[in-house]
Amino acid sequence: MKLLLIHADFMEYELKRKTSVAEDAKEKGKRLDEVLVVFTSVEKDDDERTAGKAVEDIKEIAEKVGAERILVYPYAHLSPNLADAKTGIKLLREIETGLKDSFEVHRAPFGWYKSFNISCKGHPLSELSREIVAEGKEEEKEFTEALKAEEKAKSYWYILTPEKELVEVEKFDFKGHENLEKFVRYEIAKKRAVDRIPPHVEYMQRLQLADYEPASDSGHMRYYPKGRLIKSLLETYITDKCVEYGAMEVETPLMYDREHPTLRKYLERFPARQYIISGDKREFFLRFAACFGQFLMKHDAIITYKNLPLKMYELTRYSFRKEQRGELVGLRRLRAFTMPDMHTLARDMEEAKQEFLNQYKLAVEVLRDIGLESDEYETAVRITKDFYEENREFIHSLVDILGRPILIEMWDSRFFYFVLKFEFNFVDSLDKASALSTVQIDVENAERYDISYVDVDGEKKRPYILHCSLSGAVERCIYAILEKAYMKKEKGELPSLPLWLSPTQVRVIPVSEKYLEKSVEIAERLKDAGIRVDVDDRDETLGKKVRDASTEWIPFIAVIGEREVTENKIMVTIREESTLKRQKKELMEVEDLIARIKGECEGKPFKQLPLPMFLSARPSFR
Repeated sequence: MKLLLIHADFMEYELKRKTSVAEDAKEKGKRLDEVLVVFTSVEKDDDERTAGKAVEDIKEIAEKVGAERILVYPYAHLSPNLADAKTGIKLLREIETGLKDSFEVHRAPFGWYKSFNISCKGHPLSELSREIVAEGKEEEKEFTEALKAEEKAKSYWYILTPEKELVEVEKFDFKGHENLEKFVRYEIAKKRAVDRIPPHVEYMQRLQLADYEPASDSGHMRYYPKGRLIKSLLETYITDKCVEYGAMEVETPLMYDREHPTLRKYLERFPARQYIISGDKREFFLRFAACFGQFLMKHDAIITYKNLPLKMYELTRYSFRKEQRGELVGLRRLRAFTMPDMHTLARDMEEAKQEFLNQYKLAVEVLRDIGLESDEYETAVRITKDFYEENREFIHSLVDILGRPILIEMWDSRFFYFVLKFEFNFVDSLDKASALSTVQIDVENAERYDISYVDVDGEKKRPYILHCSLSGAVERCIYAILEKAYMKKEKGELPSLPLWLSPTQVRVIPVSEKYLEKSVEIAERLKDAGIRVDVDDRDETLGKKVRDASTEWIPFIAVIGEREVTENKIMVTIREESTLKRQKKELMEVEDLIARIKGECEGKPFKQLPLPMFLSARPSFR
């Protein structure tokens, strides 16, 4: 199925002459204003599943452009491989029906010669095309055995209480644990698609952090200077934590031979859809984690028991997973993402369990420094029944770290490569859960990749492998921070970013041009001290400058006027201590402000202001 989508000021059409396969028409034409027009060619091999995919794509684009009205317009000229009329009419009706729950939908009749007049809006997303591949052609390449097994697997759900009791989900009292209940319901339902735009999308666009890239595939984003700064700071921080933990940083390729015997077997065991590309008479797949390159590297290395536990780390910019379209909204779930990926070789299961516990604790620390406290996410432990029975005391000890109930998903048999996995899951304002930190104990891939170490007795042995991402995808961290900011606003607090991640930490605003020189002098002192500072030198009123600074979530706003020049102090509005109804202002020395910011950002990486210091010199990206 081929689609051409035009976001239009208006579209009008008139029926001219019917063909032998024409539908009955109640009216001779129509005009629709403010409409997303979906020119549609139904092709051979298209079916109900193809129509369902088309509905997901159309909904996604309509939400992105803000369209409330849709016109489905049969248009045979998009394809030379058309379906028969009966199939075409049937699938067009299914698309029409599938959209009606969310939009005002109109459909032009099938089988008529028509004239039309359209006025395209002309913004970056106003002209888009999509090709929906028939089920069984693309899916057979990207659908792994692990995904098929996951769909068939029987899960048993429990809550592990702080008292070390394993309670069936249906029998657990969630009073006082409402967020956990939302997470549990989401996990059991396994409904990943998003039915409305989450608040972080507005924030990422309005703050000019990130945006959709219409010239790429869905789930591939553009990052503006401020967003790139935040992303870079997170990447640096997480990388530093892994290296401090003892990991060796490496770099591996983005693409691999799909027919490589070892990689092919592992590919089938990983629950992810792949991008498959052709080249040099071979098919390749784009990596969805750093496992492939790191495991091949470990296979070639000479490792002894003295080297264990051996940790290897890569910041994969990018990893690729061909996530389903209905799940691709904002930064929550992407097809191209940055995954901090650490793998640890452990000598035996006891060492693997100790590393699992250490990395569990380190993940708590990392998320706290990123801006997410332990009561702002929920824990899931996924485990095989046999491993649970053999390691019951160890599994129960995991509840002690956060002191709160955790979700246990248990399987009768193992259908992935791991026997134990934990995830920290953030539940957003739409009650959708997204995994952040995770660690898995892998019992397959040392054998598959022929990875071994020489033990103290001189014999070669297989290690266990731990897969770890201390934060989860970097983009998903930004999503969680922005969603948290929205939930703060809903409670009457001001939305904000963590100070060390704020693109501008201090904005200096002169009351008038007379005080610009003093403002620049103060800004230079702050800059020299390692603080991101800018100066609002625009020809605007003081009130507008202050409002704009607040809209940008600037943590500290310093207004410079006669009093500040005379007393050689600055009046600072402190966002973190203000509310929607009351601003917290404090008169302070410049050095006191420097000390406060440096103290709050201690131990975090620093990067320079990503934009010109003077606001008058800045472009607008939206």
